[in-house]
Amino acid sequence: MTELEAETLRDYYGTFARLEAADTSPIYAMWAEGVAADDAVISLLLELPRPKRQANLLFAAARHLGAGEGSCAQLRSWLLDHWDDVRELMLARSTQTNEAGRCATLLPVLAQIPGPLALIEVGASAGLCLYPDRYSYRFTVTEAAGRTAADDRTARGGAVATDHSAPGTSGAKFEQSVTLDPADGPSPVVLECELTNTAVPNRLPEVAWRAGIDLNPLDITDADQREWLTSLIWPEHEARRERLLAAASVAAADPPNLVRGDLLETVESLLAEVPSGAQPVVFHSAVLAYVDAEARARFAALMQSRDDVVWISNEGAGVLPDTRAQLETLGIEPDGRFVLSVDGRALALTGPHGQSFTGLSQAR
Repeated sequence: MTELEAETLRDYYGTFARLEAADTSPIYAMWAEGVAADDAVISLLLELPRPKRQANLLFAAARHLGAGEGSCAQLRSWLLDHWDDVRELMLARSTQTNEAGRCATLLPVLAQIPGPLALIEVGASAGLCLYPDRYSYRFTVTEAAGRTAADDRTARGGAVATDHSAPGTSGAKFEQSVTLDPADGPSPVVLECELTNTAVPNRLPEVAWRAGIDLNPLDITDADQREWLTSLIWPEHEARRERLLAAASVAAADPPNLVRGDLLETVESLLAEVPSGAQPVVFHSAVLAYVDAEARARFAALMQSRDDVVWISNEGAGVLPDTRAQLETLGIEPDGRFVLSVDGRALALTGPHGQSFTGLSQAR
């Protein structure tokens, strides 16, 4: 351990508190601020491999083992008393948050790709994002989005689109609610998302084949693994917990094909299995940040070399080699949101849990 490593970790927890947790989890913001100022806890974290020091993993492990959701002082005392168990769990597990809500920010792109589609998710966890065609969506449109209300009443591809526009809202600015359901009726999973500056999806994708890659695939039918996924959801996010369990029921009825492997070594072998006539789509959300910079660059180069593949990336602004530069050229500050890119081109800012999609007008 060096003082530089300690200071870097303090800065990371402080930044996590301010930028990631402040507006969405008061408990995690408070805990992260406490860890950043606590030399004893920082010293314990520095004994772990660098990828295992992250706040989401520490806090999920603590809550999973019974730390509760109390004050910083209570967390500190509990961690010091139970560190051996926490350390063991953090080494054994990883942050495999499986947020089905992100399908709502993938849909504006997926709905425009001619089908049928063959979906391959990198970093699939339990595979809950592999079912965008089996969830219901409730989109709130807050600006003109390139479509008319009549267009949004149209059902295509078997989806049912229902428009709930307020009277007299046509024009440059309006608020509109559009619901999309699978052809066989409303899903137990309803994903809500605010759309700005983008075309409103009016169909669900036709998915002919789906598969996922993960270093440690999770079995959504296994109670212990499902409970770990639940622990990864932040304390105040009860609606996300309910959504996870509902999405788990959808996936468990038709378990996904999940392959254990490294993204660089496995993605091409899965692409080779795509059925004839299906359009391969490789996608990932909040995954590449956990891969070193060299591997990210190699993966990006691989995806851009495959003219037959649509590559959808939904990651932090600094994750892919040139995303930050694209945003700077456009004069865009992501403010903690993810950047959704297609084939390496930044198209939208998205809420980390799928709650919003804001198209980048200059990129359209």
